[in-house]
Amino acid sequence: MSPQQTDALQNLRPFLKWAGGKRQLIPQIMAKMPPKMETYYEAFVGGGAVFFELARHQRFEHAVISDQNLELVTTYRAIRDDVEGVISALGDLKHGEEAYYKLRAVQPRAAHRIAARMIFLNRTGFNGLYRVNRSGKFNVPFGHYKNPRTCDPIGLRAASRGLQGVEIKHADFEATVETARAGDVVYFDPPYLPVSATASFAQYHKRPFGADEHLRLARVYAELEQRGVSTLLSNSDTPATREIFGHFIHEFVPARRSINSNGTKRGPVNELLVFSDLGARAPEKPGLARGVQRNTKNFHSEHAKAG
Repeated sequence: MSPQQTDALQNLRPFLKWAGGKRQLIPQIMAKMPPKMETYYEAFVGGGAVFFELARHQRFEHAVISDQNLELVTTYRAIRDDVEGVISALGDLKHGEEAYYKLRAVQPRAAHRIAARMIFLNRTGFNGLYRVNRSGKFNVPFGHYKNPRTCDPIGLRAASRGLQGVEIKHADFEATVETARAGDVVYFDPPYLPVSATASFAQYHKRPFGADEHLRLARVYAELEQRGVSTLLSNSDTPATREIFGHFIHEFVPARRSINSNGTKRGPVNELLVFSDLGARAPEKPGLARGVQRNTKNFHSEHAKAG
């Protein structure tokens, strides 16, 4: 490996802040994965903390990452294919509240400018949130940071090297993993079910990812295990997620909730980490289906009452 390649690996890290990102759970997640894998699949890639950690340690031969957020997918592709164009476009953007809202209101067409806009808004918007309204329009307010780092050329170039040869899809999670086979690894980090009816702070796509989608995700997870695919999944620890995913091998890991409108409620919480032990007995699909269907009805009922 050349010194340039070694430096790129050392600087390989997420280039976006991402609410719910998995950087703090990296040790627990890495421990559940094999040291080497043929193809790594990650749907719901978000900020890509797990992907970049695996790439930094060269633990996969091939990788497929995806998301339903087209702007995010375009950004990853632009970093992979035209990182110098992204860096140049970022250099043209000036920090300030008026400039922020002006940029937020436009929709560029060129991929490198879409990527620059997303990175800039992510670095200068409130709490690094990514949130859209029902029309799919980004609506996070200005963050009032004094001197945010909106362009990191070294980090962006390292990310570009890490993304070379990676297949980046704009796709549903089920379509993303349909080619996964024994020897591959799949990681799911879906939009979390809220811990309460009022706790959802962000919507990453104009189509909400609710209880029905988590039910479908559980079915896909079971199918992957039955095909011999090593599969991991992280989610919030709630009665709903325990019911939906508790039929699989799982454990609870401590995490810190850093985003809450009430500062006193920011602190340690448990998250649910679901993982494969392919030597253990696979979960029975009928029991799984009954459990998740029952809980889906309960979940809808509880939230209807809360609304």
